[in-house]
Amino acid sequence: MQSGRRQRTHPTHPGGNCARRQCADAAERPRRRPWRLLWAGVVAVSLFAPAINAPAAGPLPEKVRFNQHIRPILSSSCFYCHGPDAKHRQADLRLDTREGATADLGGYAAIVPGKPEESVLLARVASTDPAECMPPPDSKKPRLTEDQIALLRRWIEQGATYEPHWAFMPLADVSPPPVRQSAWVQNPIDAFVLARLEAEGIAPSPEAEPAVLIRRVSLDLTGLLPTPEEVDRFVRGEESYEALVDRLLASPRYGERWRRHWLDQARYADSNGYSIDSERAMWPYRDWVIKALNDDLPFDQFTIEQIAGDLLPQPTKNQLIATGFHRNTLINEEGGTDPQQFRHEAVVDRVNTTGSVWLGLTIGCCQCHSHKFDPISIEEYYRLFAFFNNTTDVNNAGATIPVSRGEVFGVPLVPPPQEETPQQRAERQAAWEKQELARLEGVVAEKEKVSWVPLEYLDYSTRSGTPLKLLDDRSLLLDGPPAAQDRYRVVARSSLTEIAALRLRVLTHPSLPRQGPGTAANGNFVLTDVNLITTGQKRPFASAFADHEQPGYPVRGAIDEDAKSGWAINVGPGARAKMNAPHEAVFLLEKPIFVPPDQTVEVTLSHEANAHYLIGRFALEVAAEAPSEPVPYDPALLEALTTPPAQRSSAQQKLVTEAFERSQQQVQMRRRE
Repeated sequence: MQSGRRQRTHPTHPGGNCARRQCADAAERPRRRPWRLLWAGVVAVSLFAPAINAPAAGPLPEKVRFNQHIRPILSSSCFYCHGPDAKHRQADLRLDTREGATADLGGYAAIVPGKPEESVLLARVASTDPAECMPPPDSKKPRLTEDQIALLRRWIEQGATYEPHWAFMPLADVSPPPVRQSAWVQNPIDAFVLARLEAEGIAPSPEAEPAVLIRRVSLDLTGLLPTPEEVDRFVRGEESYEALVDRLLASPRYGERWRRHWLDQARYADSNGYSIDSERAMWPYRDWVIKALNDDLPFDQFTIEQIAGDLLPQPTKNQLIATGFHRNTLINEEGGTDPQQFRHEAVVDRVNTTGSVWLGLTIGCCQCHSHKFDPISIEEYYRLFAFFNNTTDVNNAGATIPVSRGEVFGVPLVPPPQEETPQQRAERQAAWEKQELARLEGVVAEKEKVSWVPLEYLDYSTRSGTPLKLLDDRSLLLDGPPAAQDRYRVVARSSLTEIAALRLRVLTHPSLPRQGPGTAANGNFVLTDVNLITTGQKRPFASAFADHEQPGYPVRGAIDEDAKSGWAINVGPGARAKMNAPHEAVFLLEKPIFVPPDQTVEVTLSHEANAHYLIGRFALEVAAEAPSEPVPYDPALLEALTTPPAQRSSAQQKLVTEAFERSQQQVQMRRRE
């Protein structure tokens, strides 16, 4: 599990006030989890947002409020040229602050509080003269409507009172609005819903039948249908609606259902992203979110533990797991990447995500310039950036902590390993070495059963015209600049009269980028198609295997008749295989083919995917019997295990110890699964 350990200890960490909303009847009921009501708050914001962000036509409000009525107008029509961004500001006029809007501009002001007739802003937005009207025609912004101009006029008449950005204001107590059908209201939230419905001339839906209601609330809170027994009990009135909701909120399925909304905000994934997109173990963070929801962790604590859990005094393992929120950034495992570039991109992602999730602001705009609509400067952005710029990960897994399945919930499915003495560990490693040596010797013996015979090349060419050069070891080298895509054609003779398998060996060479074996800048290639042809007929392959495959580019992609798939050999961080080294792939025919002594065979190798990703050097061999898929092994490890422990070099001893430790970790993982 990746945790968000920081390199330096900060004396403080961001917290935040926990603003809690409760219904009027909360005092008469058990503690009903204000954290859980957050989701209801999200729904409420969505319901009422149109009324806040887009002043509707109709009677003017008695009291015009800046955030509710005026800011949306100025933000969409004026702030781009007269807002927070100093570099884009026109006429040295700011309308996003009261000081700027009321400043003396040489005997006049854009806004004169209480005096709309002296406010130049009103005159300019009402003007029909293209040289005077605002927004100007070349801005491509629509003219203000009569209702918007009337709102501005009344606001100025009432003193042109500004308010801070809504995201920076504390939640205020708001009295429920009056409604005509007061009997329909059962709690304060109902009043807000009904007021909006009445304003739109919509009658509220009738109360749902009990069977429908339990189905809806069960799906909403747990994502699961109620059982027939639960439906019958509720329909008969044996369980009240309040008791039903309490039971569903207490269910472990509640956190499992609602965690998906938070995990979307946390950009949760079980893989690293980008093209390789290899697996990552982030499930402990997912479990932590589920537990936090089910435990009704207060929102301020929920926030602190995810952003700075590692900075708390003596943090628990779960608090370290919580910092996985900001370990959900992408990791680029492609060869040739600059780790510092993608470390920087991860920090940017953490800053932007914190701003959007917790502040409700698009602070990502300030990565390049001060915000054009919200009061955030580029300097403030990079002050926040500096906080996240102290993490230890550099486009890699970074700090990790071991977590057992179920441990986050307090019920580990695998008991923790018992402490062992150095003598016990040495005995256990010795036993493993004996077993591993026997296994590797068996792998080698199985591999040597098959006899591979090199093909005798008679003709070889490329579709692009770039020559292939025959080297002394009977391998072929691409002897010239690689084309974007290409197909190699080799005509050869075999000493075998029956062929069951074809082996392709890709080899390094000093003339290739990073010595190859491919022609890409990092030495990689993508082989999209392999064909074996005799008597003018393609002989179908049944299967294929290789000593190494790049994630997402298996060798079977070279025999699937799909030009978009293929075999490649890039590696990710921590991989034991090397890309810039010899590799081999074996292609097994559906059935052996008879080849008379005077008959030739033709092999084609196609590269139709990435530009310039061709094989640079290769050799072709055939076998009369189909080999079984080999078990991967490390020849250096076999040599080290064959050497008596007292005679091993330090490098060999390190290799054996690391292999033993990896095997023990794999055993533990299998037990956890």
